[in-house]
Amino acid sequence: MENIPTLISIQNFTTENGAVYHSLPLSFTISGLPLYSAPIVLVNHALTGNAEVTGENGWWNDLIGEGKTIDTNVYTVLAFNVPGNGNDSFLIENYQDFTARDIARIFIKGLDFLKIEQLHTIIGGSVGGGIAWEILALEPAITQNLIPIATDWKSTDWMIANCYLQEQILNNSSKPIEDARIHAMLCYRSPESFKEKFQRTMNSDLSIFNIESWLAHHGERLQKRYQLSSYKLMNQLLKTIDITRNSADFETLLSKTDAAIHIIGINSDLFFTAKENKETYQELIKFKNNVFYSEIDSVHGHDAFLIEYKQLDYLLADIFKAETIKK
Repeated sequence: MENIPTLISIQNFTTENGAVYHSLPLSFTISGLPLYSAPIVLVNHALTGNAEVTGENGWWNDLIGEGKTIDTNVYTVLAFNVPGNGNDSFLIENYQDFTARDIARIFIKGLDFLKIEQLHTIIGGSVGGGIAWEILALEPAITQNLIPIATDWKSTDWMIANCYLQEQILNNSSKPIEDARIHAMLCYRSPESFKEKFQRTMNSDLSIFNIESWLAHHGERLQKRYQLSSYKLMNQLLKTIDITRNSADFETLLSKTDAAIHIIGINSDLFFTAKENKETYQELIKFKNNVFYSEIDSVHGHDAFLIEYKQLDYLLADIFKAETIKK
């Protein structure tokens, strides 16, 4: 079964902020083994991603597929589109209606609709990992494994500040998607990554630095495929990750789950810092045994979770290959 896009409708949904949506489309893909025939892995996409995680255009097809780390000959792989991310022609204009927890609640409703009571793993990078944390906090028995990559259970002041700047650009720039993307790329990479890639070289055709033409290219490319309202919404979700907001404290929430939590940080991540990830790990091990921290070693910053596949494969092998060995 490969990437069958399906659409269901979530009825009468009230957001945490009190906004009522009588109908919200929730589209998803299923790849790998048929539903209910194998352990299910839920994959949450990042800011500009979508539910197409595997196959020819899959954004994580180096990690997911036949014979890959998450082997589609062994697992059922499920991925939802965040409603409003533009991939199913549905857009949300009032982006401030939603928080990351609302998306977690919508995904849980999707799982209920599909009659899925137990997941093998919830895995996600960046905002997708934040939504994964929110799902676990809401439904502590839903999964055997949580794998949050390059993310955390809350948006820090640094994260909120960058999202605030993104929001200002998106609301005030004459080229909002392009300009916001240029700023975002500075958060997604690192000074060392740029140095290694560009070495202060010039684009002789344009008489500008290659770093400048590269940033402009990324801005233009996203502008062609992404909706302004989708960017505003996803940025809002990134800003509002916090499993403890209007809820119990961190220990109360996470002491309820038996799931193994495998935190994966990136040593050069400027966005969700490794230091913050380690602090989360240190808090968890005070009251929970099956918690693990590992780190991708890379110059590439936050985006390393999309670049360093070999390291990620190595870090995830024990979780997913154990299932293969059992078969």
